[in-house]
Amino acid sequence: MEYVTAVPHPRSEAAGPARSGRRSLALALLCGALGAAVVLLATRQRWAQGTAEMAGGSFPLTARGSDVTGVPAALAIVALAALVAVFAVRRGGRLLVAGLLTLSGAGTVAAALSGATDGSVLDDQAAKVTGDTSAAAQALTHTGWPYVAVAGGVLLLAAGLLALRYGRLWPAMSGRYERGTARPRRTARPTDPDRPEELWKALDRGEDPTGV
Repeated sequence: MEYVTAVPHPRSEAAGPARSGRRSLALALLCGALGAAVVLLATRQRWAQGTAEMAGGSFPLTARGSDVTGVPAALAIVALAALVAVFAVRRGGRLLVAGLLTLSGAGTVAAALSGATDGSVLDDQAAKVTGDTSAAAQALTHTGWPYVAVAGGVLLLAAGLLALRYGRLWPAMSGRYERGTARPRRTARPTDPDRPEELWKALDRGEDPTGV
């Protein structure tokens, strides 16, 4: 009795990595785009509020995320640019860009967490309103928007980690227009000498209708 050993088809072996590459790419794009949008939205919202005590009463103070710190918004833009740049580079360059994306996400998380309880901006506002450099904001409270920015930073960090892990499987921009790439030359079509219109068309294309 003869036993036949099944040989795996090369296409089936390559299907696994290709499928993982497509899934990780879609997930990274989703995390990166959504994370950047969330961070930019959160930094435009009110992060802290309080009052400044004056002789005439209390003056309301508010601070948006961009007033507290501009780092999360800046890093979100850097991360978004890095996510796009991943497709323009290969090998070592792709690894470096993926690392930049990861660091941008981690930096966004750290900056948003540090600004979640920061009241120095409101203290500065209180000093300007009251004219007293030692004045501080009263009834200081913080909103949940800094933690929304933290969530966006986590998404950016996840996109960076996916790029580090699966970036080698992702497609790159075509090298068709890269410098030094030779363009294929068109083969001259045979010209019928009995048809004058074809002779003129050949001359317009820069071909030699005589074939010499």
